[in-house]
Amino acid sequence: MNESSPVAGAGPAPLPTVQERRDAGQERRRVLPRSAHAEWTPAAHRTDPVRILEEQNASRIPALVPLRMGRMKVDALAFLRGAAAIMAADLGSIPNSGLIVQACGDAHLLNFSTFASPEGTSLFDVNDFDETLPAPFEWDLKRLAASFAVAGRVHGLGEKACRALVRRSAHAYRRMLDELASVPPLDAWRARIDLDAAVEDIGDRDVRKQIRIQAHQAVQASRDAHRHLVARDGTLRLPERPPAVYRLGPEEHVAHVAFASFLASLAEERRVLVERYRLHDVAFKAVGVGSVGMFAAIGLFATADHEVLLLQLKEAQRSVLAPYAGDSAYANQGQRVVVGQRMMQAAADVFLGWNDASVDNRHFYVRGVKDSRLAGVGTSLEASGLPFYARLCGRTLARSHARSGDAAMISGYLGNSDSFDDAIAEFALAYADQTKADHEAFVAAIKSGRIEVADDPKR
Repeated sequence: MNESSPVAGAGPAPLPTVQERRDAGQERRRVLPRSAHAEWTPAAHRTDPVRILEEQNASRIPALVPLRMGRMKVDALAFLRGAAAIMAADLGSIPNSGLIVQACGDAHLLNFSTFASPEGTSLFDVNDFDETLPAPFEWDLKRLAASFAVAGRVHGLGEKACRALVRRSAHAYRRMLDELASVPPLDAWRARIDLDAAVEDIGDRDVRKQIRIQAHQAVQASRDAHRHLVARDGTLRLPERPPAVYRLGPEEHVAHVAFASFLASLAEERRVLVERYRLHDVAFKAVGVGSVGMFAAIGLFATADHEVLLLQLKEAQRSVLAPYAGDSAYANQGQRVVVGQRMMQAAADVFLGWNDASVDNRHFYVRGVKDSRLAGVGTSLEASGLPFYARLCGRTLARSHARSGDAAMISGYLGNSDSFDDAIAEFALAYADQTKADHEAFVAAIKSGRIEVADDPKR
């Protein structure tokens, strides 16, 4: 045998072509037909949803649990936002495609947002990764679809309009996956959702103009977003708004240790940048709905010339998907979140890092604080045009999934017909019914005294 001949079994296996991967995805339909995604019937021994929340609350800061419960009480959509663990249990109880991506784990419609890119343009992307974990692609899509069905009902839309919203989101997801499967991997990895370009799809000229102006103003404002944090006497401080924002008291040392130790996870050039600032003040901040009760702090850093940098420290617990998708490859839950965010986001936060060792038996990650005016552009889009927003979120989720999953295989599974879109719409409407029932059971538990709630200072 010629010495240069390849040895059987040596080296990596040949890479399959795009068409071979599409064919393999189509073959997956034999394992789980696309029509099967329409099915939602609660398991006979489905765990009491209120009990799931109570079990989650046991690991939260007790004083903030009533605030979390109060935020979830508002309506069915607010309840769904805080019920990621409930939906994860439901999704884990039904058959799945086996087509794995880096999943967000909590991909409801309000966990998408607008960001300023380093070049100053407005990008739209997923913005919450607390539950991220490798999981079947449809788990994220079904949570997104259900959130649109619930949101449509909260906005007073009829069933036909709600179904159309969900189909629009699923269709956009399917078409975007097909597009990304057809381009070189590097192009798919670099793909971004440019908000200015996306806004052109809004049919209403006045709304289109309003969103464009708001996005431009928000990007400009975000460049000097923290001026109000400098007091008149020249000191630097974070404002208090109890119970959502307040001083940490005895636990302030946890924030200081965590902020100091996260630097080790940053690339050297980013570490050099952060070291040009010093920590001046920290305050606790209750964020979101599902995250309320976990340790979260804002750190105010500044240079000697009072140039300000705000960083958010947030506790990372085990993903709600873990009991059904398997535990993360990373024992450190902060690292799990950071790796997931870097995998999914088109332009990851330069300050994103985690603590190598636990602090006070907690895992943390750190990120830059998003400017609320820029993040709020996404909320305005949702309020002004759910159909446009549904398409935007569907495309964005597909772009995120294509970075880690096999876009060609998933696209082959989804196919060119509307079969999958219809199935997802059927599931979403059925799960919206389930969410309504779960929310009613939750409200009943509040009225009975089983669940304590507190007023939200934001309202």
